Amino acid sequence: MEYADPTADDLRGFRTSFRRCLRRWGDALFELADAVLCSPAPVGSVPGLSLEPEFRRSHGSLYKALAAGDVDTDGLRELVVTHRPAAWPLVYAVDASTWDRCDAECSPERGFHYSASKHSAGQPIVAGWSYQWISQLSWDPDSWTAPMDALRISPDLDTTTATIDQIKRLIGLLPTDREVPLFVFDAGYDGIALGHGLAGTRAEVLVRIASTRVFHPDPEPRPDHTIGRPRRHGPRFVLADTTTWPAPNAELTTSVPCYGNVTVTAWHHLHPKLHGRGKWKEHDEPPIVRGTVIRVEVEHLPKPTGRAHKTLWLWWSGPGEPDLDRCWRSYLRRFDIEHTYRFAKGTLGWTTPSVCTPEQADRWTWLIVGAYTQLRLARGLVNDLRLPWKRRSDPDKL
Repeated sequence: MEYADPTADDLRGFRTSFRRCLRRWGDALFELADAVLCSPAPVGSVPGLSLEPEFRRSHGSLYKALAAGDVDTDGLRELVVTHRPAAWPLVYAVDASTWDRCDAECSPERGFHYSASKHSAGQPIVAGWSYQWISQLSWDPDSWTAPMDALRISPDLDTTTATIDQIKRLIGLLPTDREVPLFVFDAGYDGIALGHGLAGTRAEVLVRIASTRVFHPDPEPRPDHTIGRPRRHGPRFVLADTTTWPAPNAELTTSVPCYGNVTVTAWHHLHPKLHGRGKWKEHDEPPIVRGTVIRVEVEHLPKPTGRAHKTLWLWWSGPGEPDLDRCWRSYLRRFDIEHTYRFAKGTLGWTTPSVCTPEQADRWTWLIVGAYTQLRLARGLVNDLRLPWKRRSDPDKL
């Protein structure tokens, strides 16, 4: 049966190109991805997928395909970017999640990573592989995202350098006739180093910062014939001290049902005082990395907690000046990538296989990215048939 719906054509074209990206053991890998898609229950074991009618091989072919298969990751990365949601804004959440492999002592390239749900010796640290995903966000009242890239951060890689390279690679695949892409990070990333590394590119960086940070404007021009070294930093701008704040350069006030009145204030052309250690020790003199400090204050939270809600501080850097409405809404939508991780792990079985090598984990990760993309492309072909006790989407969600 032929479908006239363009979404069906898009899905069919993706599946055809997806199969081409699976080079060695391609049929087995393709059927494995279909088994993940069609499993009536959350994926609990990889051998159990051999019982699905979509997988027409023996159970031994599952791990053989992961061990000896070959996935064209560059081609698959271009494929998911080509099939990105055209109507969604160019806003991307960047975050890392851990594939726990605490018991796999012989598996190479494991590192120690933070895990909020699992503990080792009383600490939220586990051994495993860390994967950093870049997912496109939407303004729709749901938690769907569009994964664009997945990169394993090996222990010998610097996370900031790897993130900069990953973003630059994605920028090269994005259109240049639309708005500048905005990449949103949580507080665990070094926004100053990211902004410095992405300077001169078509990328905006938005990172949450601690309320204890201190910034500086540029110093006032000094009079002629002044003796001594020129000052590099102006007066202190202390986030926790309102007496040090000058008049803001931009301000936005809006109202949304779940937060009430929202006030966004911005100060442009600020920079932190960097020191010649850590990431900056190779510089003869630490650079001046300018950006915008954004303060977001809401009237109330969506659900009462009994505690005073904190002010949100953000750091923005990029070409031009920031769109304040886009910035604060984008950071709130960043949390959708957490739902993507939960769905990938809990339903699609991303971290379920007991693979031995990181290369096998890479192949399975890209199969999950391909499977998730097919589910997103098929959304327009199915009805939302939820069980009676499941909640519907909230139309007022940001």
